[in-house]
Amino acid sequence: MGRVLPVLGSRRALHVVERNAMFYRNQWLMFASGFVEPLFYLLSIGIGLNHLVGTLDVGGRPVTYATFVAPGMLATSAMNGAIIDSVFNPFFRLKISHAYDSMLTTPLDVGDIALGEALWALARTGLYAVSFVGCMFALGDASSPLALLEIPGALATSFAFASLGLAACTYLRSWQDFDLITLFSLPLFLFSATFFPLSLYPRLLATLVWFSPLYQSATLLRGLNVGHLDPWMIPRLAYLCALGIIGLAIAARRFRRLLSP
Repeated sequence: MGRVLPVLGSRRALHVVERNAMFYRNQWLMFASGFVEPLFYLLSIGIGLNHLVGTLDVGGRPVTYATFVAPGMLATSAMNGAIIDSVFNPFFRLKISHAYDSMLTTPLDVGDIALGEALWALARTGLYAVSFVGCMFALGDASSPLALLEIPGALATSFAFASLGLAACTYLRSWQDFDLITLFSLPLFLFSATFFPLSLYPRLLATLVWFSPLYQSATLLRGLNVGHLDPWMIPRLAYLCALGIIGLAIAARRFRRLLSP
């Protein structure tokens, strides 16, 4: 057991988070966009589609389309942010700038690097999730105080996708391979019951969608948004956390193979 845990990193991983924070401190516009983007999404849905679609059922309660879609957009935002922070930026540090090679001259281990990058993605997602949920309350798209729990739900989503993204990053060979990431993330965004209930999907597609981590996240956050608690929430959360742990373990092993002399 003592040899397994260090593979997933140690508290030294916080130094990777500190390094990233110092690197981005002069690029505050990148963070500001993460706060403004959710507001534009919610406003566009509330002003336009909300009046065209009508109400949808969530947990036996009729809700507006904006209330239905907003948690799905939060889950999507957590996924996209995690992918950017765990695929695109680490690829540059791994293949182009070789920043990780410099980090390994310090007491940091490859497991610390993998864990640190995942924690950095969680930190950014936390900031964006607070902003997003705040906009939901301000626009009336959050119908229950339990909507505040969507913030840790978004963090679990970010952990799953950040860890899987880090693992995928280690297999990318060039910038052209980023198309494969889009080929994975775009269908998830469009076909994970983000915009419409799963009951409207064909049976075969609905079965495949059910295993999507983004679907599990959107459904979890949607229930919290309307205050509908059901026993499936715990398995959904466990599913996201399990994907995160598995992805992080794969990422740490791959980093060890690529970076160790």
